[in-house]
Amino acid sequence: MPYPEPLVSPMREELTRLGVEELRTAADVDRAMSEGSEGTTLAIINSVCGCAAANARPAVAMARGIELQPDRYVTVFAGQDLEATARLREHLAGIPPSSPFMALLKDGDPVFVLERRHIEGRSASAIAHDLVGAFERFCGVASGDGAAQQEPVVEETRKASDELPPTFRSIL
Repeated sequence: MPYPEPLVSPMREELTRLGVEELRTAADVDRAMSEGSEGTTLAIINSVCGCAAANARPAVAMARGIELQPDRYVTVFAGQDLEATARLREHLAGIPPSSPFMALLKDGDPVFVLERRHIEGRSASAIAHDLVGAFERFCGVASGDGAAQQEPVVEETRKASDELPPTFRSIL
């Protein structure tokens, strides 16, 4: 059952006032993913949880302040836009569902992902730093082939995770 709209509305506005396009239906998601088949898209799964409020949404606001940006930003709201959220997750096959969540897509393929475990317990500025690094790597003319670069990002995270004690792995 979706959350009451009056509860969610201010949380939606935190992203839409930044120019993030809200996708409320499965058809909206399909259209946005079709439009995103070329270029870069930051897809955000928004949430009512504290880590979305304190970390994820503020990180997006911070990352919006740099010059190099994805071509488009889109968002669905977990627990509210149920069909839209499910459809976006279909476009991210193989990536476990979580919220909040952010994926940078290049030519329709995910090249960088921040799952809840990468957001929860971290500062908004640390998350924004991760986003900016992804933008620098995958957005713009000189970004190269993001699909070819996707696996090293995953491998780097795995290697870093293996070197840390288990109590720190949730923030990688």
